[in-house]
Amino acid sequence: MQKSILLTTLNARFIHSSFGLRYLMANLGDLQSQAEICEFTIQERPHEIVETLLKFNPTIIGFGVYIWNIRQTEDVISLLKRVAPQIKVVLGGPEISYETESQRIFALADFVVTGEADIVFPQVCTKILSGESPQEKIFRSPIPQCTELKLPYDYYTSDDIKNRIIYVEASRGCPFTCEFCLSSLDIPVRQFEIERFLAAMDRLFERGVRHFKFVDRTFNLHLRFSKAILEFFLERYQPGLFIHFEMVPDRLPDQLRELIVKFPNGSLQFEIGIQTFNPDVSARISRRQDYSKIDDNLRYLRQETGVHLHVDLIVGLPGETLESFAKGLNHLVALDPHEIQIGILKRLRGTPIVRHDQEWGMVYAEASPYELLKNSNLDYLTMQRMGRFSRFWDMLVNSGNFPSSKQFIWHNSEGVFQGFMELSDWLFAKTAARHGFSLKRITELLFAFLTEIRALQPDQVGSLMAQDYLRTGAQDLPTVLKPFLVRQLKPSSAKDSRSRIPARQERHSQAI
Repeated sequence: MQKSILLTTLNARFIHSSFGLRYLMANLGDLQSQAEICEFTIQERPHEIVETLLKFNPTIIGFGVYIWNIRQTEDVISLLKRVAPQIKVVLGGPEISYETESQRIFALADFVVTGEADIVFPQVCTKILSGESPQEKIFRSPIPQCTELKLPYDYYTSDDIKNRIIYVEASRGCPFTCEFCLSSLDIPVRQFEIERFLAAMDRLFERGVRHFKFVDRTFNLHLRFSKAILEFFLERYQPGLFIHFEMVPDRLPDQLRELIVKFPNGSLQFEIGIQTFNPDVSARISRRQDYSKIDDNLRYLRQETGVHLHVDLIVGLPGETLESFAKGLNHLVALDPHEIQIGILKRLRGTPIVRHDQEWGMVYAEASPYELLKNSNLDYLTMQRMGRFSRFWDMLVNSGNFPSSKQFIWHNSEGVFQGFMELSDWLFAKTAARHGFSLKRITELLFAFLTEIRALQPDQVGSLMAQDYLRTGAQDLPTVLKPFLVRQLKPSSAKDSRSRIPARQERHSQAI
């Protein structure tokens, strides 16, 4: 089947769906009948991707370029241009929207549309298809108003709904100016008309969508919109409904609390970016937050509601020492969120975080994802340790696989950070690896650490670890834990995937 325009990108995983491609398709107007969406993953070979693209005999291929796929996309375009140089390659996406001309991928492309390309991309395509080759190579998109945009939700297919994450947004932009974040460049916040948006959500719900991932940077910024969205989903609640929001951590008025508390356990997830508990660092990166309100809101959400809390901290912010990061992590653990995402600072193209490079000795990797290699407070070896710390924390704490036994990791330590760092260092010394651990293997290693290094009695931790292990649904209990199995958990009955919240969140919600 021939299509003049292909909209494509390389997703990080198959389960992800490209929200941006669906927006482009929705706003192509009369060109829609000539267009097709083709999604791939970064694991696929460039030759196979190019072969698939060429089967459509396209005139134009638009590539969505992101921090996670730029290297692989560059390989694909390089091959494509060698075998089919007549095809016009148009790039868009956040990774190519800033520092555009300095990138190698820019030289490979015919045209680039920077910023929110929904309106400008169809104009570029129209010129190319009419034979009027544009003279300029870079098209800079003005920020569109939400009223100008066609909504993309009808372009999720039944296969998408069955197999992939469904992304939605009620607003664009961010009111804050955090220097490490691209959203700080996207001011002001623009809201979609709430009635039109909720009508689209209702159609998705009727088509069977039960997991909605909101990409709004500040879901709880405008109370009227937040209330309307929560009320919409509360009215339609049924088992398996799961809604993910990003929220401003120090803004949770009573009107929202009254709605949030009505949602059943595990049906809401809030991603909360705190990033640092050091007020000097926070001020340095232009991040405004009220720490007393953050503490109060997290305690309320954890103790009074069934919301799953995913909270972010960043390692390597300018001026943050290892000691102040440790203090912040210990403080956050005491507030007991379900997951703490420990990220390494990245230098995203276009963000003003670079203004601190000289003063704080910030050195970043040249290749994506441009993670911090060192600064004046954290040398390279320390950053390597923190990268492993982050990986093992996700594996052992965030995973929800060890809800009862994780407490022993920092048993008799000066604090959670110090105790977990000892485990992280021990794991790497023992295995020389940070990836590739099966649940069974990491369980065996944790048991060895607790009994050999923490000097805990095997029967003190063995029964709890055995119950944690079986609670995951795994049946192959490690031999070292079999003597401590007090009772056999009944296996979970099989359920339709649409009637369940995501497995990771379900493990946290069922933890004893």
